[in-house]
Amino acid sequence: MITYSTFQPTWWLRSPHLQTIWPTLFRPRPRLSLRNERLELDDGDFIDLAWTAEQSGPLVLFIHGLEGNLRSHYATGMLQRLQTAGLQCVFMHLRGCGSEMNRLARRYHSGETADPIQVITHLRTRYPTRPLYAIGISAGGNILLKLLGERGDSCVIERAMAISVPFDLAISSRTLGKGIARLYQAYLMRSLRRYLGKSTHKCFPPRVRLEEGLASRSLIEFDDAITAPMFGFLDAADYYHRASCRDFLPSIQTTTLIVHACDDPFMTTEVIPTASELPECVTLELAQHGGHVGFISGNDPCRLNYWLEQRALDFFTSEA
Repeated sequence: MITYSTFQPTWWLRSPHLQTIWPTLFRPRPRLSLRNERLELDDGDFIDLAWTAEQSGPLVLFIHGLEGNLRSHYATGMLQRLQTAGLQCVFMHLRGCGSEMNRLARRYHSGETADPIQVITHLRTRYPTRPLYAIGISAGGNILLKLLGERGDSCVIERAMAISVPFDLAISSRTLGKGIARLYQAYLMRSLRRYLGKSTHKCFPPRVRLEEGLASRSLIEFDDAITAPMFGFLDAADYYHRASCRDFLPSIQTTTLIVHACDDPFMTTEVIPTASELPECVTLELAQHGGHVGFISGNDPCRLNYWLEQRALDFFTSEA
């Protein structure tokens, strides 16, 4: 089902680029007391988890976006809002995005579900009876939706929310290589190349082309040289085709809310699924404005409203 959002942007932040950039540059990050946990993985590497205060309510697994972490503008605000309402959150750092370098060369990609599944298994083992929800941002939303589709009726996540999802990774990667969107790509590329430069001493698969990756200027170049060969894809095109969540949407059987802005500068409206691609349990809520993980409303510069936090709270606490 497709619905249309009531979200109205701040009038002086109506531009999709201002919606996207403002919170990254100017939003104060709430200070939270978080408990850190290191989860050892089956292949000898680890995932860093950050827990909010112990609560009796549902657990919410939080999966961040490409090159995100707890310092991302959307992270601690969302954690604080959900914690205040009695939900306990666990923020999953994708490999290489935590407090220190991972042991192995392997990192993550935008459709990598094996690590989140290990985290979910860990959560279900520790809390076998508590309701488990999940929220995914941008690339983390693609991961989450793909996971839900892969698992189908065996998925233990009871509710899921995905925000600003690049449903088709090929279209999104091409969009980020054009016009003003190249500024966002350059920001992401600096982080990807920086981590790769710190990892050159590690044992990469033979097909990985490190020198090309370090010299890459676009996501497509990086994914063709590094991501695709690292994870066994033929090339970037094969990776985008197999890792995009769009083909997995019809198999989702979990109650799911997807929030997306039609003016998202990371992609075109071509990526937005049609109603026929969505099962009954999935609602795609479209807003005309909002940018990429922006959705800022309110007119007082000192008291802006980060609307996504209230929307997530409403969704996770509403009647089934």
